[in-house]
Order: sequence, then C-alpha cells, then structure tokens
Amino acid sequence: MNLKDLYINFFVSKGHKQIPSAPVVPENDPSVLFNTAGMQPLIPYLMGEHHPYGTRLCDYQKCIRTNDLEEVGDTTHHTFFEMLGNWSLGDYFKEESIEWSFEFLTKVLKIDKERLAVTVFKGNDIIPFDEVSYNKWLSLGISKDKICKTVEDNFWIAGESGPCGPDTEIFYFRSNDEIPNTFDPEDNRWVEIWNNVFMQFFKDSNGEVSELPKKNVDTGMGVERTTAILEGVNDNYLSSVWIDIIKLIEAISKLPYKGNEKSMRVIADHIRTSVFIAADYSGIKPSNTDQGYILRRLIRRAIRHAKKLNIDINSNWEEQIAKKIIAKYKNYYQELNDNEKIVIEVLKNEKDKFNKTLEKGLKEFSKIASKSIEIDGLTAFHLYDTYGFPIELTVELANEQGLKVDEQGFLKNFKKHQELSRSSSGAKFKGGLAGNSEIETKYHTATHLLNAALKEVISKDVHQRGSNITVDRMRFDFNCDHKLTDEEKVKVEELVNKWINEGLEVKCIEMSKKDALVSGAECMFIEKYPDIVTVYEIGNISKELCGGPHVKNTKEIGKFKIVKEEASSAGVRRIKAVIE
Repeated sequence: MNLKDLYINFFVSKGHKQIPSAPVVPENDPSVLFNTAGMQPLIPYLMGEHHPYGTRLCDYQKCIRTNDLEEVGDTTHHTFFEMLGNWSLGDYFKEESIEWSFEFLTKVLKIDKERLAVTVFKGNDIIPFDEVSYNKWLSLGISKDKICKTVEDNFWIAGESGPCGPDTEIFYFRSNDEIPNTFDPEDNRWVEIWNNVFMQFFKDSNGEVSELPKKNVDTGMGVERTTAILEGVNDNYLSSVWIDIIKLIEAISKLPYKGNEKSMRVIADHIRTSVFIAADYSGIKPSNTDQGYILRRLIRRAIRHAKKLNIDINSNWEEQIAKKIIAKYKNYYQELNDNEKIVIEVLKNEKDKFNKTLEKGLKEFSKIASKSIEIDGLTAFHLYDTYGFPIELTVELANEQGLKVDEQGFLKNFKKHQELSRSSSGAKFKGGLAGNSEIETKYHTATHLLNAALKEVISKDVHQRGSNITVDRMRFDFNCDHKLTDEEKVKVEELVNKWINEGLEVKCIEMSKKDALVSGAECMFIEKYPDIVTVYEIGNISKELCGGPHVKNTKEIGKFKIVKEEASSAGVRRIKAVIE
C-alpha cells in the first residue's frame, strides 16, 4: 500500500472523512494561478463556513508552485507535488493533532523516534510560548534536546491580518551519520516532513491579537519528500515516485541518469506538471498569459532539455512519458482518464510550435552573427525570451563562429526579468485566508444570477465555463456561438437587477451529489465534488452546486452592471461586470 492510501486509512480510522482533491486550477480565487497548498481549497471552511463532510477532514491534494522554476533540476524541487493533509474545523486541537502525527510516523510508517525532532513556537511580546505543544512532545518521548523553540519559523499567518497561530514542525534525520543528541534546525541533515498549524488567534489590521472562539488545525506533509525518506534515498528522483519515469527517459535518450541528472529531472518534473495542468477540467491551453503561460514555459523547458540529451524531438518521446505518468496516477485522479487525448494533443501541438520557433531563432541568430563580433547581453536575452534559446545554446553557436557572448550581461537581464515576473505575479501567489471579503461574496452570488439570466435570454443550453472574482469585478465565461447583441446585454443586465431588487432568499442545502443532479442543480466539473454536496438555491430562479460564500438575500448585492462582453476562446464568450 502506498503512502497516500496509508495516510487516508489512518485518518479515516480517527473519525476523519476523505474529501476529493480540488482541481489544480482554483475556482473563484484570483489570488493564485494554481492551488499551491493542501489548505487552499479549504479556505472558506477555515474561515467558518460549514463543510458538508463535518469537522474532521483529510485528503491528498494536487499542488503546483512555479515561483522557483529555475531551481527544478536539483534533488528536491518539484513544480507539481502532492500534499497530504488532515484538518480539524473547530473540533480537536493541539494534543490530538500532535499525538496522531506521532502515531502515524512511528507506528504506521515505523520511523524510529530517535530520528525525529520538532520545533515549537517560542513566544513573543504578543503571543505566549506554545507550552501545550512542547509538553505534548515531551509526553510522547521526544527529549528536550530534540525540541527547538523558535519565533520566526513557528508562527503562521496568511498576509498581514487574519487567522493566525503557532505551528509545530516535525523533522527527520536524513543521513547515515550518527544521529546528534541535540537538534539544530540549521543542520540540513534534518529535513522537515510535516507541519501542524494551530489557528488559535486573530490579528486585526491594527496588529491587535485576540483568541479565536473556534480554533482550527491544518496539517501538511509532502508525498515526494516523505517517500524519499522512507525509501532511504537522498535524491527524490530515485524514489518510487520517479524512478520508472527516469528509467523511461534513460531508454528514450539511450543515456544513463548519472551525469545527465539535471536534464532528466527537468523533463520528468515538467512533463508531469504539464500533464496535470492540461488534464484539469478548466481546459487550460498553452498561451502567453496566466496558467497558459506557465504550461507553455514548462513544455518548452522540457523540450530544451530533451535536445540536450540528443532525443529526437520529432519522435513521440513526450507522449511516451505522459502516458507513463497518466497510468501511474489515473486511479487517484479521474481527469487523467477523461482527458488523456487532450493532454497528448496539447503536448504535441506545443512541441511542433516550439520547433518552428527554434528554427526562426536559428535564422535570427545567423542575422545577428553576420553583423557582430560579440553578442551583447540584451541580444542573448532576446534570443532566450523570444525564441527559447538557453544561454548555453547561444554560447555554443557563437563558439562555432568564433564569436564571444556577454554572459554576465545576459544574467543581468535574466535576473531583471525574474524580478519583474515575481513582482507582477506577487498578487497571484499571495493566496491565503485574506479572500472571501464582503464584496467578493456579493460577486460570487451575482455569478449565479448572471448564469440564470443568460439561460433565459440566450438559451437554456448556456452553461458556465469558468469564473474569476476580485474585489473590483467579476469575470464569467459561458458557452455561446455568437457575440451578444446590445439588446441581449441590456436584457441580461435588467433581469439580474430585477432579481436583486426582488430580495430573493439564498438558501443553502446539503444533499447527496446524486440527489442534487436529479433535482436539476447545475454545476461546473461535477467530478470535483464529494458525494455530499452544498446546493445554493436563489428563489426559484437558480439552483447550483457551489462551495460558497454567498449573501443571505439578493438585496445585499447592489446594482449589477455589464462593462464588457468579448470572446474568450472558440465557442466561449466572456462577460466582465461590476457591482455599484
């Protein structure tokens, strides 16, 4: 039995309900491009909304982080990873959480407790030392010398204000050296494997901290890292998570892993992440914006490293790797079964497109080389940014023609580009519990009314294809074969405002997924919902499966105004609207 199954079985035995993994592309959360942590899809419930599965939950969650893409290629970094999590929503707290984590590690995974060490919150001027966690670890047999008290690393808050609290991190001694008697968190032989966050306080915008009446527990453990630890390998890519994919890349390239580690790791990681993005029910395709840009960049980076291994780019190498990944994960994630053909098509199309771009790049390089004796840093970066030329390729081509390349100048431009990328995506990667404000709640309910109005004005066959909400506006994608006329837009807007002014009650009902569908409730991506679902009814005009949050009465929304209607993709239109 693998780690995911062991984990779920253990926490189910402790009264938890397993919830399905949320999609990698979050719904109605503009703060991030992808779900970056196991807790992210549970934000409304951690903020107090009732979860249909109760107060004890567990899952394995698909996560994607792309803020350190250039680090991929070492032994531990991955863009896609799976996170194991268990949650208490106002139920049990520190003692049970710590005890069960310890029991799972030592009894189920049979880890020697001498290899474990922990950190706890030391306390500061505002929040006291976490004595409960400290004493609990002592009672479980962790010695004082293996418990380190810290401030910075053991306090969690999302953003500047909101729910917050101490956490306790569990470390494993990942080395064949003799285990030290004293734990030093700065010693990199100790690797963090589990983090238990205790949402105990609320920090307001003035910095005042108060105790929360309802306290939550949020834990997270990475599948890849823990598997490597259990199997005694210091390179994640040699664990059972990756080894069959690495062996396939060895066979395709006819080269050994040793000496070609970086390129093989990049190919394995980037193709796996691309498979999960392309398989997501949100229908992401390679593009120059948002998730599509990340997908394009991942596929192209994998292709560049395949070229380094002298893989025939025109062969179906990427399809072979993708199919191996799909076979490995399809029993856990239904979208891989449903969208296998789409995944293969996305990879092939982007590969063909990139090959043409590379050809254009080679022509551009020839033009530059014919006029220069040195390729300056900006030009080298232009070749990288526009044509996907890694600096190594530019240097190699330049050497063949006796030209120099200003590599330092390239690095300077590359770093500037990285900083711009990070700052422009800063808002995308904040995430956390700061969302779901009053205005976002109004917009969320308004999407239901807009969906119902479009069905009445355009066609009953109109369905939501996606939405995105910020504090400033809402964006709603729907299937439609024509540009809306001015008359249609006016009718839709008037209908939404009529329902708002009628003060319709918004009811929240829990039922089985089967009963919800029989009742006529609409939903986008039925596969992502658990067996027990939340259905929101607005008067007798709208009934949808949804995770919230919503207003109690439509009068709370305000005046709805369409500001733009445009094409989103083939057969899909997009409405941008505001509430005044």
